Amino acid sequence: MARPKSDSKRNEIMEAAIRIVAEQGLRASTASIAKAAGVSNGALFIYFETKADLLNELYVELKLRMAAATTDGIPEDVEPREQLRHVWYGMLRWAREKPLERLALAQLAVSNDLTPATRDIASRPYAQVVALLDRCRANGAMRDASPMFVASLVMAMTEATIDVIAADPTAAERHAAIGFDALWRSID
Repeated sequence: MARPKSDSKRNEIMEAAIRIVAEQGLRASTASIAKAAGVSNGALFIYFETKADLLNELYVELKLRMAAATTDGIPEDVEPREQLRHVWYGMLRWAREKPLERLALAQLAVSNDLTPATRDIASRPYAQVVALLDRCRANGAMRDASPMFVASLVMAMTEATIDVIAADPTAAERHAAIGFDALWRSID
């Protein structure tokens, strides 16, 4: 008879996986994740059949957390520029408050173990942001660029701003404002 699964134990495994993947990257073993979660390696496989299953579920979980932090509360009664500013500052705040999640997500994003279905599920919460970017660039310099190119540009500028803020936190607000202005000028 299969042992019943505990939501709290699964959450402990996921939190441990965030820490271990952030520290060790994709080479992190399930044994090290299990140890950090305070469970046996066998117990980990009660919750996740394979390491790939764990990585796929972790990726979706982290993308959902990031989406909640960056897209919740986008004001509807303001211009697209202000909506994009809301997303921008949400992303910067999430990166500052959740550095291990950011590092783990960066590792997972390049994993060959992620399935197309996982990537699709993880992208769904961003449909609102994709539509917003389309509105922002409709008449601007990026109007003819592919949505994938625009999204990649936005993420690159976001990551660059996050890195500069991490290196110079005393000027964080200044860097955030300059980064957003550069982003806006590049797409509008």
